[in-house]
Amino acid sequence: MTSELSADAPMSSEPAPTNVEVHHEPALARYTLWLDGDMVGLLDYVVSSHEIRFTHTEVNPAKRHSGLAAILVEQALDDVRTRTTLPVVAECPYVASWIDKHAEYQDLLARGR
Repeated sequence: MTSELSADAPMSSEPAPTNVEVHHEPALARYTLWLDGDMVGLLDYVVSSHEIRFTHTEVNPAKRHSGLAAILVEQALDDVRTRTTLPVVAECPYVASWIDKHAEYQDLLARGR
């Protein structure tokens, strides 16, 4: 796997992915993305007393451009919204770009400040 930095919108000729699961692995400080039982992506983070910093997103290159990175980021942010009140710092360029494009998640950047 290599860094996922590019847009990850579904391409029109590809069907939307099915059998996708996102798992939170707090002991490893990451969210993992599973497709049909295979891990195909991860999103690393660092938690401090005052923020959650998303540092790195990866998606298997063979699975890119299927919208998988977007699913991973959205579900991770939804989880953060429900289980903590800490603000999110989007250090990872993909996460920052995704939040910029989704106004309904921008409040996570400023909460608690």
